Amino acid sequence: MFLSVVICTYNRGKYLPMVLDSLKNQQYPSDSFEIILINNNSTDNTEVIIKTYQKENPNFPLQYIIEYNQGISHARNKGVMCSNGEIIVFIDDDETVESNFLQEIDDFFTHYPNVGISSGPVVPIYETIQPKWLSHFTMRLVTGAYDKGKQIKELSPKDYPGTGHACFRKELFLKYGAFDITLGRKGNSLMGAEDKDFFLRLMKGGEKCYYLPSAKIYHHIPDSKLTDEHFKKLTYAIGKSERVRTLNLSKFSFYKHLLLESGKWGVSIFLWFWYLITLHISKGNKLILFRWQVGKGLLNY
Repeated sequence: MFLSVVICTYNRGKYLPMVLDSLKNQQYPSDSFEIILINNNSTDNTEVIIKTYQKENPNFPLQYIIEYNQGISHARNKGVMCSNGEIIVFIDDDETVESNFLQEIDDFFTHYPNVGISSGPVVPIYETIQPKWLSHFTMRLVTGAYDKGKQIKELSPKDYPGTGHACFRKELFLKYGAFDITLGRKGNSLMGAEDKDFFLRLMKGGEKCYYLPSAKIYHHIPDSKLTDEHFKKLTYAIGKSERVRTLNLSKFSFYKHLLLESGKWGVSIFLWFWYLITLHISKGNKLILFRWQVGKGLLNY
């Protein structure tokens, strides 16, 4: 089975050698996979870093491509369309994997021919320390943390994967359509939901998504992602992205999402009191701020 690892990057050149080294050290035949790295108009030294890496590793199956249309969805679509693999393996430009990663993915899709999507665990690696205000309810949105246990199992749409830890059969991209270019980050924007839109389309179309615990990914978290300012911008962008995503579906979908969001307020207020009683008020305060910022984004306020 031939795998295509797609990495989309924007201004994270310093992380790329670390990411590529983890792929270079795979216990998997180098002629059985390719790496397609899409530079989405980075303004840092990404190009110099990648070309230097290619020169120093001439036998490494790394293909470097520039996508001039700004936006992560443009980059993801370019990566998939330029790929030659049966299986698309997405990895973010600040993630590393274990040496058995690609072999586990190959084994899984070989033994589960009727499954179209796999999703693995994501383990945050902090450059300093994990902040005290992070909770179960804010962990995934800030760090991408994802853990569904130690067994292979089918996932429901509510557990849809993100592109930073998902693989899928390329034929599904051709069947269900590309990533929505109205969604996702563009430059320094924190907009998202392009992966949610894509994988929900597949899963609601009847495609099976399985959790593969052995395909572990490590997400490296800099301090800049743990500031109050970043948290506010990120959570507002989550709401704004959901506004765009649901309105793209229908007004009914948007108002339904608003109703669900109002229900989450009640749960969040209950949890705030729980965190207050258990002396973890910073977790409760961040949860309320999360709901507030998402609501503002949803209402385009």
